[in-house]
Amino acid sequence: MLAAALSGLALPADPNVLVGIATNDDAGVYRISDELALVQTVDFFTPIVDDPFDFGRIAATNAISDVYAMGGTPRTALNIAAFPVESLGTEILARILAGGAAVAEAAGVAIVGGHTIKSDEPKYGMAVTGTIDPGRIITNAGARPGDVLLLSKPVGTGILTTAHKRGLIDDAGLAPAIEAMTTLNQRAAAVMLAHDVHAATDITGFGLAGHAGEMARASGVTLAFDARAVPCFDHVLELIARDVIPGGTRSNLEDHAAFTTYAPSVDEAHRVLLSDAQTSGGLLMAFAPEDARRALEGRLQAAVVGEVLAGPAGAIFVR
Repeated sequence: MLAAALSGLALPADPNVLVGIATNDDAGVYRISDELALVQTVDFFTPIVDDPFDFGRIAATNAISDVYAMGGTPRTALNIAAFPVESLGTEILARILAGGAAVAEAAGVAIVGGHTIKSDEPKYGMAVTGTIDPGRIITNAGARPGDVLLLSKPVGTGILTTAHKRGLIDDAGLAPAIEAMTTLNQRAAAVMLAHDVHAATDITGFGLAGHAGEMARASGVTLAFDARAVPCFDHVLELIARDVIPGGTRSNLEDHAAFTTYAPSVDEAHRVLLSDAQTSGGLLMAFAPEDARRALEGRLQAAVVGEVLAGPAGAIFVR
């Protein structure tokens, strides 16, 4: 739906736009000089957890992640909030903003302002600006046949947050997902820069298969995944088997069917897992095999989940 809305927009003609909307990358990049470019991104959403402070932390971590995915250093942020002040008051909003501020401080990001409007439903996020060397930009368009695919966080946050809302898991059952969603991708970004990553993207609302599809299209390659090598949180597969599947994940499954092929051995639960809508997920990275080995030896916490193949641009194969 969004792709159709964007399809009529003219691409920017400014030669200083180094990364724009053409490849559906994680952030835009604008060159200031030969040595400096800005990385800009924005993201906000409705609460996916009950605790306002945790919601703020998750939303901020999610927004900042786009800068890390490009290989940039986040510098400043603007808060974006929509909130029903009349019905919920300001204390909850203050806790949300405090959660965002805690993450920004941990990332070395200065919150320099923001904008809030009244709304019937709470929403929070950030517009984040980072800096980057124009010669060291990481995009989703550089994956090469023979590359190894690494994933830095487990998937399944959409399933777990839905299960928690339905009372099927308790706070302890959701805690690992909250821990992952509030963990900055800072270390993964530093390691991938140090070991010559070819392409990267962070895994969020379109799920692993969706964001992988964007990487495959932008790179002109096919990506192949080993379904059982994809890390997921405990109990996620069992919850999927109980039909605990959020609406966003179901929509993703329908969309991904157009470019994803599954081997007969891949069960339904794993098919859902790869399309599960994530929040503040990990980085999907494409390395040459030797560089992937060095990255993992360099304390990159990631799983080897697949490989890049010469094949139809944008195709995903799951075995």
